[in-house]
Amino acid sequence: MSDPTIATTSEYGVLGVRDESRAGRFSLDRYPSAPDLAGLVERYWVVSWELPPGRESSVTLLPHPCVNVVLDRGRLTVHGVGRDRFTYAYRGVGGVFGIKFRPAGFQPFLRRPLSDLTDAVLPAEELWGPAAGDLADRMVAAPGRRIALVEEFLRERLPPHDPQVELVQTVVAALLHDRTIARVDDVTEMFGINPRTLQRLFQRYVGVSPKWVLRRYRLHEAAAVLAREQHRPWAEVAAELGYFDQSHFIRDFTAAIGMTPVAYAQACRRMEAPVSA
Repeated sequence: MSDPTIATTSEYGVLGVRDESRAGRFSLDRYPSAPDLAGLVERYWVVSWELPPGRESSVTLLPHPCVNVVLDRGRLTVHGVGRDRFTYAYRGVGGVFGIKFRPAGFQPFLRRPLSDLTDAVLPAEELWGPAAGDLADRMVAAPGRRIALVEEFLRERLPPHDPQVELVQTVVAALLHDRTIARVDDVTEMFGINPRTLQRLFQRYVGVSPKWVLRRYRLHEAAAVLAREQHRPWAEVAAELGYFDQSHFIRDFTAAIGMTPVAYAQACRRMEAPVSA
């Protein structure tokens, strides 16, 4: 990417408002990647939790349009773009470590269309062989060095430069940050890209369509605003995010989140787990 300091994924995606008296301690920490990998890796994330013995809780997430490589229970897995929300149940004391690649950032490692991974989870060994299992073992043995171990592993397998990756990431960054973009046609006009070409680029490098990415980013923001400002009129939020058809916003929000904007805000006010997958 021409400027790897520009975010291509939001910091939203965890749904609802958590009540730690019921859900226990739950934290999400994010760490930047090294500058030489920042064009492909957006960041690293660590989720940790602590629950009283015998209690179980869960967190529901609305995924980003990017690949995550996840260390969970001692195994590394590759998670393609997930189009549906999902719920992760946890108990006791534990944690999960993840590598969040930028949209298009994982395709050079995969070397085939990223749409092959959409809604799929693969053992990392399927992509990198026994070395992935060895990396997982070393990360478990030295949790304080997980990022250093991952970056060493990725540098040894760094793919050749692909200018298409930069182009797609520039488009994705515009979808995330530019409020003047309300439709995919705005993107094709802004970047002078043929609509068919844009669709093919996103299927190969992102795994989902540009329309899906735009909608997901706006719904991430809508859910975050309604959780934070629970008494704010949802129609005002919708208009602010470029939804001028209120029924369209309600349909998109309900399909992605699992309840209407009003019901979601009410559940957040009550600090209830508002949705599950």
